[in-house]
Amino acid sequence: MSDDIRATRLEKAEQFRQLGINPYAYHWESTHHTAQLQEKFVDLGSGEEVDFPVAVAGRVMARRFMGKLAFCTLEDETGKIQLYIEKQAIEEGMLGTLENAFKTIEKLVDVGDIIGVKGTIKRTQKGELSVFVKQFSILTKSLLPLPDKWHGLTDVAKRYRQRYLDLIVNPEVRQTFRRRAQITAGIRRYLEERDFLEIETPVLQSEAGGADARPFITYHNTLDIQLYLRIATELHLKRLIVGGFEKVFEMGRIFRNEGISTRHNPEFTSIEVYQAYADYHDMMDLTEGIITTVANDVIGTLQITYQGEEVNLTPPWRRVTMHDLVKEATGLDFAAFSSVDEAKSACKNVGIPGIDECTNIGKLLVLAFEEKVETTLIQPTFVIDYPVENSPLAKPHRDKPGLVERFELFMVGRETANSFSELTDPIDQRQRLEAQAERKAAGDLEAQGVDEDFLTALEYGMPPTGGLGIGIDRLVMLLCDCASIRDAIAFPLLKPEKSDEKAEQEA
Repeated sequence: MSDDIRATRLEKAEQFRQLGINPYAYHWESTHHTAQLQEKFVDLGSGEEVDFPVAVAGRVMARRFMGKLAFCTLEDETGKIQLYIEKQAIEEGMLGTLENAFKTIEKLVDVGDIIGVKGTIKRTQKGELSVFVKQFSILTKSLLPLPDKWHGLTDVAKRYRQRYLDLIVNPEVRQTFRRRAQITAGIRRYLEERDFLEIETPVLQSEAGGADARPFITYHNTLDIQLYLRIATELHLKRLIVGGFEKVFEMGRIFRNEGISTRHNPEFTSIEVYQAYADYHDMMDLTEGIITTVANDVIGTLQITYQGEEVNLTPPWRRVTMHDLVKEATGLDFAAFSSVDEAKSACKNVGIPGIDECTNIGKLLVLAFEEKVETTLIQPTFVIDYPVENSPLAKPHRDKPGLVERFELFMVGRETANSFSELTDPIDQRQRLEAQAERKAAGDLEAQGVDEDFLTALEYGMPPTGGLGIGIDRLVMLLCDCASIRDAIAFPLLKPEKSDEKAEQEA
């Protein structure tokens, strides 16, 4: 059926050419967007006309012909407006340019075509603000039909795969990505106003580091070396702190060779921020400031709803240790366990799965948190003071042996930000990275290797530093009420098309 429609539309494009009209124009100049006209003439009464010349362009989303009168719906980036096309008016307006203009529109212009029109403003007797069309131009002839307006584009996998079609037929999706752009611009503005400098770091790296994650591997032919796509920007930004910058950040793409789900995309956007002479307490204040400022600027409130849950972003946000949260949820006091076996036995008694893989009490604590606490943290919560085994780049806690000065921010049951008082002792850092390298050698695909150049940089001296990472996609999900991370990324990674149904079932 679509092949027949395409063939018919190709013929219509050729008919335009025979009329001396290029169906793929080079230029059009509008005077207004549709939203501007809707706002400007909001008080225009039904049946009233104003001699106010306008030129607008957009996609034809609907059309209806009634004898010598036609109505079309034109949609541009900002919204919609009706086109009021009267045979006599357009024939007079196009005189000397196109004979039988009304008939040409009726026969050759389809839903999906992009056109430009010139005319004046009127509101119909039924109250619809309209452009009273005097001239029209075909700007782009559409060869494929849009989805049925009554059923829309409801195939989720197709929406993600053909995002351009999703954007055409679901205007609310455009609003999500407009807000995403405002969020990222707002974060940059907030930091730049506080003297942070954005500096770009390499995407291709000889040693992937800065996180526990499996990297993507590539190869440079000329240099004859294996390279990794970065899994974090951390180690290079810290080199900048060593070099004398005091406030740096980078917002960019990160690549992790991991599974795909409603919360994970292998290619995602994060921002990492580093501030000399600061610690993780300063980073909590900075995190609150960034997110609340952006929320107020973009959506105008700190009282938001996410997938039916009421979330209050008003600071200060709760700050609570991982130990205390796990104790509240399970009754287990991990600080009291004297051995791994004792901790495993206690975890088994409260139904925590996966304990056999854990080799130390710190990992058991994190597992208990992930299983029993994480999804319950709906309101913004800084979970602080993590076990050292899970945080190879964080500074030891100044008061609590076995822990590090780290927090993760949880909202609506998922991690949105991660922060450390950064480790600045090069000897301690080497020992931790070498321990990670041993795990890597033993087959742990997410463990880091040893970045010797980074360790050399640390030996020149890095001042006390607070570091912060915020997942941009998850923040967009929260502020735009997106159920899946794929709704917050314009072009998410998908399985081959034949696997769409299976992929949706797995998600």
